[in-house]
Amino acid sequence: MADLDVVEHITASTGLSAGDAARVVDDVLAYYAEPTEDFVRRRHRYYRSHGVRNPVAFGLISAELSSRVVAAPHLTERQLRRIIYG
Repeated sequence: MADLDVVEHITASTGLSAGDAARVVDDVLAYYAEPTEDFVRRRHRYYRSHGVRNPVAFGLISAELSSRVVAAPHLTERQLRRIIYG
């Protein structure tokens, strides 16, 4: 359930209804609650589907991980490979 202070802030700053603001907050929280392993796999699938080779994809994924709101620990290329390939 969304934090009421955040919902009130979103409602006041955007003009969204409280229900819409709560859904937006819940969606954002769910996005950032995604486990690191799931995030890495999802982003790897995305990059591979766009023709990005692994060394470049791993660098991009590593940069993305460090910029998340609650940054994941630094993962080496080997750790990224283990998450993806087991």
